[in-house]
Amino acid sequence: MADYNPERSFGFLLYDAARLLRRDFDRRARSLGLTRSQWSVLAHLKRNEGSNQATVADTLELEPITLVRLLDRLEAAGWVERRPDPDDRRARQLFLKDKARPVLEQLMALAAETRAVALAGIDEHEQDALIEALIKVRANLTSRDLVAEKTTNDAAEPEVAVNHA
Repeated sequence: MADYNPERSFGFLLYDAARLLRRDFDRRARSLGLTRSQWSVLAHLKRNEGSNQATVADTLELEPITLVRLLDRLEAAGWVERRPDPDDRRARQLFLKDKARPVLEQLMALAAETRAVALAGIDEHEQDALIEALIKVRANLTSRDLVAEKTTNDAAEPEVAVNHA
């Protein structure tokens, strides 16, 4: 462990870069009067309109009650609409309202500014290689999550006694 250097640690660097990206973007998004939680929900819905509240809470790593309060504010502002899920009467699906679309365009412009700052001095080839490497990292960890989830679910299933008599 003597040669551990956090400045060269994959996990540390990835975490720190993500933190700095969020902080830079937060500064820019403040001009729109949005909190990180609000823009996160809007950005998620732009990619996944029709998701139910439980899925959004899980994806954004928010407690369900926290998301409900956030959605209450976004709905009151006229940016988000909750609709009954046709497949599950207890669930609600989330949709963007037309009023949110210009805000999302502004968020995308702010994201482009943050991305340009973050990737300054990195040529296009290196950027592509970085993106491809991150896609592989995500795929590796996603498949590991799926295996762990299956193992957990399999372990939780009760054994059924078989009578061989």
